[in-house]
Amino acid sequence: MTRNGRAFTLLELMIALAAAAIVAAFALPGWRNQIARGHRIDAAAALYRAAQFVDAQSPSVAALPSGIDQAPPAGRAVYRLKLLPGDDTNGGYAIAAAPVESGPMRDDACGTFLLDAAGARGNRIGGADAGAALVRDCWRDR
Repeated sequence: MTRNGRAFTLLELMIALAAAAIVAAFALPGWRNQIARGHRIDAAAALYRAAQFVDAQSPSVAALPSGIDQAPPAGRAVYRLKLLPGDDTNGGYAIAAAPVESGPMRDDACGTFLLDAAGARGNRIGGADAGAALVRDCWRDR
């Protein structure tokens, strides 16, 4: 009986699977970082949209309307925006974009994004303001 030489051997199949696993091990963390970066960009853009809305309205805006109160503006929310009260330090108002508790960014290192009426940007993690290095990383290119 002659053997047909067109089939894969078990060794060839195992080598192909090992190569695919190695490629996936290097590609998956980079892919996740790009997804998180996209969510952060959505949060920053939503903060700027909300600031434009508040600036265009009277100073007595109590809350953000539907569609402006989340990032991304349509679909499932990843960040929720909240209008914070104004004082002398923030120029009249501040807006916070906090990750949704059940969303993909709930454990993100950047935490809550903050933008005030004077244009100051920052982050709050666990109730405390973040250091300057974290702010640069989280708001880079935004």
